Amino acid sequence: MKYIAKNIDETRSWAADFAKTLHAPVTVALHGNLGVGKSEIARTIIQTLCGADTVVPSPTFTLVQTYEKDGFHISHFDLYRISDASELVEIGLDYAIQNDITLIEWPDIASDMLPKNTIHIDISECGDGRQIIIR
Repeated sequence: MKYIAKNIDETRSWAADFAKTLHAPVTVALHGNLGVGKSEIARTIIQTLCGADTVVPSPTFTLVQTYEKDGFHISHFDLYRISDASELVEIGLDYAIQNDITLIEWPDIASDMLPKNTIHIDISECGDGRQIIIR
């Protein structure tokens, strides 16, 4: 499935609609270059499911942020700074994959851990907007 978002508002609208389809456990791998919108999509998913007033800092330095709403958890991972796959267990990725709605930015280092039914989202620039491909 492919979607073209002409601006940030359309990207957020798409992400909010997508969020409503997610039920734990599910893993969503967000692929794309730096600055293409992975964090914005993750933030919108989290705020859609947990409330618009939910503060969603980037997990770039903490590596993972966890949110809870109505008995389910959302784990948001940023694996950009991970250099050794053995660190993934230490930060709880295996547990999150089995139990949570798990959003992963920079998922390539975790490719061996990802379930077969992982939703992969490729985000790329497309003119002034973004092309979002779900596979």
